[in-house]
Amino acid sequence: MPLTQFLQDFGDSLFTAVTEQNRPVYAGQTYPAHEAVMDGLARPLFAAQREVVRAVNQLLLVEDKPAAIVNAEMGTGKTMMAIAAAAVAHQAGVVRTLVLSPPHLVYKWRREILKTVPDARVWVLNGTDTLAKLLHIRAMQQKPTVPEFFILGRVRMRMGFHWRPAYGQRYRSYRSYRYLDDDDKICCLREPVFCCPKCGQEITDAEGKPYINESFLQEALAKERRYCRHKTRQGLSARTCDEPLWTLCRRIRHDEPLSVYERVIKAISGLPGLGPKTAARLVQQFGETMLAELLENNIQAFSNLMDEHGEFVFSDQQATRLDRALSKTEFSLGQGGYQPTEFIKRYLPRHYFGLMVVDEGHEYKNYGTAQGQAMGVLARSTRKVLCLTGTLMGGYAEDLFYLLWRLLPQAMLEDGFGYNKSGTLGAASMAFMRQHGVLKDIVRSHGSECDKGSFSSARAKRNQVRTAKAPGFSPLGIMRYVLPITVFLKLRDLGEGVLPPYTEIFRPVSMSQTQQDVYRRMSAELQDHLRMAMSKGDNTLTGVVTSTLLAWPDCCHQPERVFWRSKGRLLFETGPLFAEDELSPKEEDMLAVVRQSLAKGRRCLIYSTYTDTRDTTTRLQRILTDAGIRAAVMRATVKADEREDWVAARLDDGCQVIVCNPELVKTGLDLLAFPTIYFMQTGYNVYTLMQAARRSWRIGQQEAVEVYFAGYMDTAQQICLELMGQKMAVTQSTSGDMPDSGLDILNQAEDSVEVQLAKRLLDLA
Repeated sequence: MPLTQFLQDFGDSLFTAVTEQNRPVYAGQTYPAHEAVMDGLARPLFAAQREVVRAVNQLLLVEDKPAAIVNAEMGTGKTMMAIAAAAVAHQAGVVRTLVLSPPHLVYKWRREILKTVPDARVWVLNGTDTLAKLLHIRAMQQKPTVPEFFILGRVRMRMGFHWRPAYGQRYRSYRSYRYLDDDDKICCLREPVFCCPKCGQEITDAEGKPYINESFLQEALAKERRYCRHKTRQGLSARTCDEPLWTLCRRIRHDEPLSVYERVIKAISGLPGLGPKTAARLVQQFGETMLAELLENNIQAFSNLMDEHGEFVFSDQQATRLDRALSKTEFSLGQGGYQPTEFIKRYLPRHYFGLMVVDEGHEYKNYGTAQGQAMGVLARSTRKVLCLTGTLMGGYAEDLFYLLWRLLPQAMLEDGFGYNKSGTLGAASMAFMRQHGVLKDIVRSHGSECDKGSFSSARAKRNQVRTAKAPGFSPLGIMRYVLPITVFLKLRDLGEGVLPPYTEIFRPVSMSQTQQDVYRRMSAELQDHLRMAMSKGDNTLTGVVTSTLLAWPDCCHQPERVFWRSKGRLLFETGPLFAEDELSPKEEDMLAVVRQSLAKGRRCLIYSTYTDTRDTTTRLQRILTDAGIRAAVMRATVKADEREDWVAARLDDGCQVIVCNPELVKTGLDLLAFPTIYFMQTGYNVYTLMQAARRSWRIGQQEAVEVYFAGYMDTAQQICLELMGQKMAVTQSTSGDMPDSGLDILNQAEDSVEVQLAKRLLDLA
């Protein structure tokens, strides 16, 4: 019996049993004070959104848990719900909310907060003046009377700072004997002693020898930020001094203006429609001090400047352009820089921020990344953490391990997943995978009775064991770590009439006969080379072969040369199969879908992952243009914080189709104008795939959304789609949902993407 049918038949009794054994934290409880705050928001919440906010408040405020996760589908309004939860937390005494945001969404967060919470104060910590703002924030010790939000960009959060060596210097006197004209003469000389500025102990090298030359000392200290390791006596105990032998310094660039006047002129000249002459006139009219304060603290008032006669300085058209530019611009007229994470940890009182909202929380799942470690530091410095994500898990149990360690370290330690003697979590991560994920031990035996080789015994055998991870997460892990702290929300839960239907459609495409012949020949030759290389333990060819077999069917309008760089060998070469004006089967399928959609008045969004050396977006744009369709290509040169305006400008120009890489629009963009989405390729990243597929199925969408996944059958692309279907199934299982996507019909894989693809290519599956 299929699992879905089993749940349909016995779901009610199972639900009753599970509810009795595992009482949910939130069961509809309401509190008048919390309800009053949500009723007072400038924008009302949907009923389902209100339930999520109540559940988060129940977990964090009533049950006093350290962290909560909102795992909501893209487009359900996670930003709105987090803002409402922060407003309720402020009323409950958990004041000051720190928001960790992707850099291109910082000003969108500010805009949403000001639209939602009356009288809210918002600080943006995303410019080079972040240090000056943090120093001002440190002086704000009184409890705020209105909700305060501090929005910190993810990139700015982990950026470093400039420093120089710092040490004390004293002198040591000694006697020196000199012989002059057969007479002894005693001289008193002094030599410098370089010491710790706190404990006064002399600084020594790794061998315990003092530095006798200051240049040698500065060279040694400049290599890394060192701390004094001398033992100091405090009462009956001895403690390490730990005084930093470095200090902050400002980096002054000679090409930057230093005076306030020059900085104000430069800032105003960078705004649309304003040049140096207009900037100089405004400074002369209003003064550099007033404009500097306006740009740093109240930039929205800049477009409403009035002269001495009470007339607006800018016309309505100019004011509109300025408002759009100012909404995503941060002016920093000061100097200096310091890593905000380090400052918050060192110089702000512990739990100064009551709540930290982590937007796109799955971006912090990796162990060795600077942003992941910085997020962990901030999580320890705040009272409560609220993590927002639309894709909590990417298919592997390891995706959750480090994120859980940063959110719930106490629970992980209680379960035995702690640091080892060398101070790393590698062994704990592997143990977590073995207990709650899927690990496969692959044993390969060499040698037999007939294959004596160099063995001392005829029956000797040699085994090689390799451990590989595979998609999957155990139900026990979900019950232990995910369900107790996670609130789930699906778009369909918002209620009837809020969102239109959403459909995912798999589009199998057959190659032309010429394509099939060349692909089979290419695949056979490359697989032979790959098999020979791997038999010798050389894996350098794996990536070359897999990427070529995936990309060539979509890029066969270009000549193909498969070159093995490490060996300097040309493995395969073929010319272009399709002329510039000739369409491949997948391009014909794409064009048919676009024409069908445009005939219904539906704009289209086309995703292509080949936008660099194998650029296919230009060709797709030309194909659409030749068909009489107005198309535009969004490239990576469009800055992240300008993409929303770029799309709006293309729509104003009458654009019908936008072609881009799904990586460019996976977060922060509401593409409601494009209800039809066509994937030329999907790539391997399940986060990107799920985020990009839901770009237009969001609150405010009025038309049914259709998402097409196209792939050439009997090729590596089909394997890729199968494995992505499995990873999506695992991801949705951690969200309490039985997968029902358009890729499920291909979901037959049992290995990870890389392992399974390599096996198929080598005919080992």
